[in-house]
Amino acid sequence: MTPEIRHIVFDIGKVLIHYDPHLPFARLIPDETERNWFFANICTHDWNVEQDRGRTWEEAEALLIAAHPAREEHIRAFRKYWHEMVPHAYEDSVAILEGLIAEGRDVTMLTNFASDTFREAQQRFPFLKLPRGVTVSGDVGLIKPDIAIYESHTKSFGLDPKATIFIDDAPANVEGAKAFGWNAVLFSGAEKLRSDLAAYGLKV
Repeated sequence: MTPEIRHIVFDIGKVLIHYDPHLPFARLIPDETERNWFFANICTHDWNVEQDRGRTWEEAEALLIAAHPAREEHIRAFRKYWHEMVPHAYEDSVAILEGLIAEGRDVTMLTNFASDTFREAQQRFPFLKLPRGVTVSGDVGLIKPDIAIYESHTKSFGLDPKATIFIDDAPANVEGAKAFGWNAVLFSGAEKLRSDLAAYGLKV
């Protein structure tokens, strides 16, 4: 039997807004092989995730610059040109979010995001202020798919896990939500999301 859903929780990056660090770096490091090497060895995913967990950019940059002094300009460019990595929102996904809120549904957000860049994103994309609230990983010092961040969000917003559905583009984060006791769906586009939500009785 399909549970009655009373709480909808959205991820943000690659669900509501586009994110691609290659966008500014295609200009800064035009050679694709070198650029891929840079992301695989210097400004790596694991390095960036620590800013999502709450490490400051100053600390993060200092760490890499100490190890790769010749790359200082490119290391600092990651934060400096961050705004170019998030060029636009996914209007069709945003329409679903806004539609749910307009219907009076309880909508919140749970995101792996550095504290400062999230505030910057909120200024650029005002719809990020529409939901009831948000848990930002950089603010709470926890990141998805750690079970503790789903627990934190649940407590902060008074959610009933069985009546909650979570939308995220990363399989590991979807599985983490399910392990905590939420319902969860993998985001791969707005059309699929509409049908996934309809299956839970949420037609938008």
